[in-house]
Amino acid sequence: MFRFPPTAATVSSSLLLGICSLPDTKFKSAVDTALADSECYGLEKSDDRMSCFFDKALVNVGGDLAKLVPGRVSTEVDARLAYDTNGIVQKVHHLLKLYQKIEVPVERLLFKIPSTWQGIEASRLLESEGIQTHMTFVYSFVQAAAAAQVGASVIQVFVGRLRDWGRNHTGDPEVEAALKRGEDPGLALVTKAYNYIHKYGHKSKLMAAAIRNKQDVYNLLGVDYIISPLKILQSLKDSVTPPDEKYSLVRRLSPQSAASYNFTNEELVKWDQYSFSSELGPAAVELLSAGLDGYATQSKRVEDLFGKIWPPPNV
Repeated sequence: MFRFPPTAATVSSSLLLGICSLPDTKFKSAVDTALADSECYGLEKSDDRMSCFFDKALVNVGGDLAKLVPGRVSTEVDARLAYDTNGIVQKVHHLLKLYQKIEVPVERLLFKIPSTWQGIEASRLLESEGIQTHMTFVYSFVQAAAAAQVGASVIQVFVGRLRDWGRNHTGDPEVEAALKRGEDPGLALVTKAYNYIHKYGHKSKLMAAAIRNKQDVYNLLGVDYIISPLKILQSLKDSVTPPDEKYSLVRRLSPQSAASYNFTNEELVKWDQYSFSSELGPAAVELLSAGLDGYATQSKRVEDLFGKIWPPPNV
């Protein structure tokens, strides 16, 4: 980790599973402290108690991460609330109160919300209160554009997952149009979303994730944020560039490229729930559903695990 110091961090159900599966980690005490919390301990229903432990563990680990990175910490919002706008808003308010108790300021925080229509509506409400949202599971232009229109702080596109879908499926107009142009569907979506955000002055920042190789990084030069695996960072570090190629890398994404990008009238509409649903496309529907199922399963596994190890030995 310290070879390539991270600038920001995410705390999620999968991270909690990783912490609990190892005998001793930097964040183990943060989870143990959550499991010893008297407020959760006093709840009668087991489900409520486990949910309370889960939220406290996320925030305790998030608080520790905030001490290690200079940037923001993004906290996963329970994917089981993905189609419940009020449920998402209430959960974020609750998590924010927990962060305030451990003195992590709101400007250091993002809340990671699935890009369903209900999630995007929750982002609109939260951003209006000054709470920063991080929209995830974006696999189509309509998701990115709708999230930008409501003022989401960060919009995350999964490049590799969309590429994989395009290799194994047909029937998605957006994916097939990119392939017909000889473009990678994931990289094409990042390019289009970046240009939309920056051409029309939206405050959102675009994040590229599921990066598979260093060529992806080269193709995304200029994007606001990239989440890159350590092995790709090491590959970039180890790269030897011949002198004649030293300055040949080109910034693909820039305010200038955005200004010259052309959008159709149909792409510039104000998105509502009906138009959003009708334009989502098979790739986004399938990948969004798979992502939500995966996150929901991980959350349940965390709660089940907490049920087995609670109370911890020191309680």
